[in-house]
Amino acid sequence: MRLSRYFLPVLKETPSEAQIVSHRYMLRAGMIKQAAAGIYSWLPLGFRVLKNIERIVHEEQQRAGHIPMLMPTLQSADLWRESGRYDDYGEEMLRITDRHGRDMLYGPTNEELITDIFRSHVGSYKDLPLTLYHIQWKFRDEIRPRFGVMRGREFYMKDGYNFDVDQASAIHAYNRHMVSYLRTYERMGLQAIPMRADSGPIGGEDTHEFLVLADTGESEVFYDSAITDLKMGDRAVDYDNWDDCAAIVREWTAPYARTDETHDAAVFAEVPQERQRRSRGIEVGQIFYFGTKYSEAMGARVVNDKGERVPVHMGSHGIGVSRLVGAIIEASHDDKGIIWPEGVTPFHCGIVNLRQGDEAADAACEALYASLKALGLEPLYDDRDERAGGKFATMDLIGLPWRITVGPRGLKNGVVELTSRRSGVSEEMTPEMAVERIAEVYAHHHRAAHAQPMPQRAFHTWI
Repeated sequence: MRLSRYFLPVLKETPSEAQIVSHRYMLRAGMIKQAAAGIYSWLPLGFRVLKNIERIVHEEQQRAGHIPMLMPTLQSADLWRESGRYDDYGEEMLRITDRHGRDMLYGPTNEELITDIFRSHVGSYKDLPLTLYHIQWKFRDEIRPRFGVMRGREFYMKDGYNFDVDQASAIHAYNRHMVSYLRTYERMGLQAIPMRADSGPIGGEDTHEFLVLADTGESEVFYDSAITDLKMGDRAVDYDNWDDCAAIVREWTAPYARTDETHDAAVFAEVPQERQRRSRGIEVGQIFYFGTKYSEAMGARVVNDKGERVPVHMGSHGIGVSRLVGAIIEASHDDKGIIWPEGVTPFHCGIVNLRQGDEAADAACEALYASLKALGLEPLYDDRDERAGGKFATMDLIGLPWRITVGPRGLKNGVVELTSRRSGVSEEMTPEMAVERIAEVYAHHHRAAHAQPMPQRAFHTWI
C-alpha cells in the first residue's frame, strides 16, 4: 500500500478523552473514531489489525476441531426467558421491541440461541462431541464506557459452545479450549495467563479467565512468577488426545494464578516468597464449563448409548477480538507509539523514502515494494512529499515491526537501512539482504503457525 493513496488520519495531539495508552495511540494512529459513547468506527489501519486477530482466532479454533458459523446480533427475548436469564443482565442488556410488539434484545452472548439451534437438529450421542463458534458483534450497555475499545458498549467477540454427552467429555472440551487459547494468544505476541475466576451470570463452577499483565488492567491479580516462564512454542498438539490436553492444562494451572475475586491468601502464602507477584491484568478471554444448566432449562437432550434421553453437558468459551487490539498495545508500546508483534501487524514493514523525487531513491523504493509484494508480504510505502522527521514519527506511531529507510547517500554505497521497531537497532545492508531478512522473519512466523510456506525468492532489478 502506498501511503499517498491510503486513508491514515494521524493526529499530532492526544484527544482529551483518551485516558490510557491504547486509547491514545489508537486515536492518534487513525485506527478508530468514536461514533457514540463506547461505540467506534474501525478505520482502515485498525480494521486490518482487527481482521488479523480474527484470522488467528479462526485458524486456532479450526485447528482444534471447532466449527465456524454465524448467529445474528438480535435475539428473541423468549429464549432468554426460557433459560431464566432474561433479568440477570439488568440494564446492561439492550432491549428492543419490534413493530409487531415482539420483545427482542441485542445479544451480549449466545448460550440460549446456540442451545435452541442444537436442540432443533441434534438428538443422538452419535452426533457428539460438537463445538460450534462464531465471531460476531456484541452489545452491553455499560453504565460508564471508557478506555476506548477496552471497555466499549459494542465489541467484537469470538464465542464458542461445546456439546458433549457426559461430564468427562465436556471437561476434555474445556481442556481443548484452554490449549487452543494458549496457542492463539502466543501467536499474537501475548502472554495471557489462565487464572481461576468467577463465572458471573454465565454460570458454572469451572472457569478460567485469560489475563494479560498491564498496569492499566481492570483486575487485580495474584500469581506465581513461575507461570510466566511457560511457553507453548511450536509443540505439536493432538486435540483428540485427552491425556495430552489435560497434561498441558495441568502444566499451566499448577502455578498459583487467580483474580482478586477468587484469591485465597492462605494458598498464595504457600508460594515461595520470591515468586509471589501481585499485579493488574486485562481480561482477553474466558472459558466456562457449566454442565447442564442450559440444556436442562431448554430441553437440549440426546439419546445416549443406553437408549436414555439425557441433557447434554455444555460449556462456553469467549475471546475478546476487538479488546485484544487494545490489550496488545497496552502490552507492547513505548513513548513514540505502538510496537506491533509480527503476528498481528497491519503491514509487514514500512518503506521510507528520504528524498521523494530523487530518481535513484524512487527507483530503489519501487523495487523494494515490488519484491516484498512478490513474496506475499504487504509493505506500507511512505511515498509522500514530506519531511523525513514527519515520516519517521508516523512510522513509530503506527508501530510496524520493521522499517526500510532509503536515501541517496546510502544508495551511493549500495545500502539501505533496516530498523527493528522493537529494539530500535538499525543495520545497513543491500536492498536484497533487507528483503531477505524481512521474508525470513515472517516465514518463521508462518512455519510456527503451520501455515503454507511462502514463496522463496522474487527480486526485481535494482538501480
